[in-house]
Amino acid sequence: MATSDETNDRVEQTYRRRARARIQSVGRRLRRAARPGWDRVRFARQDLTAAMPALPRVAYLFIAPFFVLFGLFLAFPVFYTLYLSFFEYQGVGEGSLFWIDLGPLYVEIPQIAQLNFVGLGNYARLLGNDLFWQSMFNTSYILAVQVPLMIGLALALALALNASFMRLKGVFRTAIALPVSANLVAYSTVFLLLFNEQLGFLNYVLSGVGLGPIPWLTSEFWARNTIIAAVTWRWTGYNMIILLAGLQTIPQQLYEAAEIDGANRWEKFRYVTLPQLKPVLLFVVVLSTIGTFKLFAEPYVITGGGPTNATITIVQYIYRQAFVNFNLGYASALTVVFVVVVSTFSIIQIKLGGED
Repeated sequence: MATSDETNDRVEQTYRRRARARIQSVGRRLRRAARPGWDRVRFARQDLTAAMPALPRVAYLFIAPFFVLFGLFLAFPVFYTLYLSFFEYQGVGEGSLFWIDLGPLYVEIPQIAQLNFVGLGNYARLLGNDLFWQSMFNTSYILAVQVPLMIGLALALALALNASFMRLKGVFRTAIALPVSANLVAYSTVFLLLFNEQLGFLNYVLSGVGLGPIPWLTSEFWARNTIIAAVTWRWTGYNMIILLAGLQTIPQQLYEAAEIDGANRWEKFRYVTLPQLKPVLLFVVVLSTIGTFKLFAEPYVITGGGPTNATITIVQYIYRQAFVNFNLGYASALTVVFVVVVSTFSIIQIKLGGED
């Protein structure tokens, strides 16, 4: 039971709150009467906001659209691809997958596709498919040649632009990084014209100096190297910008200390620049590896995957199976294997790069 003193205290606190609310209400009315029209609107909005009920966990309501879009356009395709890899696609689905009948509310989910369960049959099929292994070899060859070449050129250019004696750095930086802004299909078409065997500019120049035309697009060796040249031209400047930003974060005191110890330029590069640049180099290597594995536009436009499938990449092979042959189950299995391979390469590179 509450004592009389406690009851009086509660009554007094209630009166005080009501008196304070009346004073604030009178103050708002006086301010509204004394201020211009826009202030009256603002005070009216504040009064309306204060009168609205407080909803618990209202923050989740505001972030819900993100999770809805994430689940619809990213999470669902990922899990459905994994699910589809165990089936054989037989056509567009007919009928309903399931429905919810709540009287006035009726929701029907249509069947996406007609599927035939094959278990691990798609995975066994790709392991015995010669074209799959050919596409993996082509992609690995381009990766082994193009990524070290591109990163080496990007590092050399970054070191040159970071040198104190270099003039017009902004002009050179912009010019070298400009190719990354080129449209994929447009610049691939330009390379197709440059490396054309009959009318191409390169063979015209080589013939003029007596070296003869080179079968850029009909030879397996030269076709792969044509793709490497195109990809290197486009992405070297992009990686140069990242490496240049990393070089500019290295403290100058480290170089001064190395000079005091008698280090020459090579020793400063080996013992100061490379260790300090290691995280940035690791980022560039992992990013370039993933980008090369995803290579599609260049071989599709320049060589079409030829000659004799010498330049078909794994992504191009997946595209053929999914959107040309409509083997969606088999293409899903290829996609799962592709993701596993790329993830494995990235994890190995990060482990070799160090835990930091």
